Amino acid sequence: MIVQRYPTVTCLQAAALAAVLVLPALAAAAPAATARPNVILVITDDQGYGDVAAHGNTMIQTPNLDKLYAQSARLTDFHVDPTCSPTRSALMSGRYSTRTGVWHTIMGRSLMSPDEVTLAETFQANGYRTGMFGKWHLGDNFPCRPQDQGFDETFYHGGGGVGQGPDYWGNDYFDDTYFRNGTPEKVTGYCTDVWFANALEFIERHKDGPFFAYLSTNAPHGPYLVSEKYSKPYAAKGVPSPMAEFYGMITNIDENMGRLLAKLRQWGLEENTILIFMTDNGTAAGWRGGGKEKQGTGKQPWRGFNAGMRGTKGSEYDGGHRVPLYVRWPAGKIGGGRDVDQLTAHVDVLPTLADLCGLKRPDGPQLDGTSLAGLLRGDTESLRGRTLLVHSQRIPYPEKWRKSAVMTQRWRLVDGRELYDIQADPGQEKDIAAEHVEAVKRLRRSYEDWWKSLSVVFDDSVSIGIGSPAEPRTQLHPHDWHVENQGLSSWHQGHVRSGHLGNGYWAIDVQRDGLYEFELRRWPDHVDEPIEATEARLKIGDTDVSRPVPPEAKQVSFEIELRAGRTRLQTWLTTPEGKTRGAYFVYVRRLR
Repeated sequence: MIVQRYPTVTCLQAAALAAVLVLPALAAAAPAATARPNVILVITDDQGYGDVAAHGNTMIQTPNLDKLYAQSARLTDFHVDPTCSPTRSALMSGRYSTRTGVWHTIMGRSLMSPDEVTLAETFQANGYRTGMFGKWHLGDNFPCRPQDQGFDETFYHGGGGVGQGPDYWGNDYFDDTYFRNGTPEKVTGYCTDVWFANALEFIERHKDGPFFAYLSTNAPHGPYLVSEKYSKPYAAKGVPSPMAEFYGMITNIDENMGRLLAKLRQWGLEENTILIFMTDNGTAAGWRGGGKEKQGTGKQPWRGFNAGMRGTKGSEYDGGHRVPLYVRWPAGKIGGGRDVDQLTAHVDVLPTLADLCGLKRPDGPQLDGTSLAGLLRGDTESLRGRTLLVHSQRIPYPEKWRKSAVMTQRWRLVDGRELYDIQADPGQEKDIAAEHVEAVKRLRRSYEDWWKSLSVVFDDSVSIGIGSPAEPRTQLHPHDWHVENQGLSSWHQGHVRSGHLGNGYWAIDVQRDGLYEFELRRWPDHVDEPIEATEARLKIGDTDVSRPVPPEAKQVSFEIELRAGRTRLQTWLTTPEGKTRGAYFVYVRRLR
């Protein structure tokens, strides 16, 4: 069932929101001051350090981000993981992503362990109302969903992006169906506009505070879909596709940031709200590489801007993981218009906010991050002696030294071999490992210790729960299959449409003893299409069953008695041509 609920973004509402940009802040009396600040954390997807005008990009138009930049303390040496899910797990947990079970964006390795104590759970335990809007990408089933991880109110898309496998079938960024606390809901408008509209509605309802709003856009992640209103001006200036669309998506984000800034001022929340803006990894489409970065005039095409860094999304070089982070909080004596140049990372956000807001963190695993409150307030505290590490695995099982960076204020050790003096050589052009053997040895020892501490989770899997009252009917999708190699992963809706011959298993945690129904489908249950198979097979634990499929059947069901505990689930559908693939959609419910 699809539930229609507001706010959605209609033309009239869009016009009303746009008016906020030009009307002066009006009369509404400021809400009573609260001893604890509100917190809004905005994170965009695949926008790199160079994809903001204030950082030196002469092509992109981001006036509202530039305004926030001028009002904020800016962490100029801030690092995340090189891809989506790992960054989000580290941000939510305050711990290195691999510790949380996350080192990929698919294949069952984007599910964050429910044992982590999240940022939202920390705020919730301290009396904050918590809301999440947009991209989650840390699990679409119990117990990994945002509503299972500390958020009172959630409105999000499935998977790692709009249109990916677990997302509602057929979403395309415009007039989509998203999930409100797990229930599908049809909306009107462009995805980014919808996320901001819903976040603003949440903020307005809880403006007497305290609240924590996590606003996580899927833009400007591909596919690069946006109204030509935003992309055409860039195309007209010689920006090639898809960069013109990528820039257009960022301009739309910037427009929405303007609405957010204006509303905070109108509602009297500007002074006592900690507003954070950051991104999740290096640029995906904002830099084509080659040549110099100052292009776009005459006959020379615009190649983008990467702030002088080497590498883009997924890279172990700084361009893959150094991103912007702005912090604005006037009432907290965080001075604006100031750069903080010390080495910092995503794992620092949770302890920093806990410190700034006076939160008591619930008992949980030890944090890797440290509070940056002193740095943000301009104290003499120094973190210059610290070492931070990132890597990009994106494979079923982590490999030592793979796409890794060991970082200090001065050094970058890349893949355990290459050494760069990041102060003298920010573009990481000259490998000087042979000239600084002792520094290489020291940094390698740091990595060895880190790797040893991570390796204890490599053989573990975060399991999807079935049979929980919190999710009475579970939809499983191959986005979360564990596979031998990525070629077998049917993680996208495009794979489903094409009939991709993939297969793998789901890591399952049966919550309660009982009789379970497993409904195997080729298409989601609201799509009236046949299963296109002659035989269906299901294996869970020691139970292995199969049956023929009647012609034109849309689904095949199995009823199986299960005992509580962790196991594996795998399915096979034999096509009329005699080939096999997994069931792309499996619906599970406990009958009794």
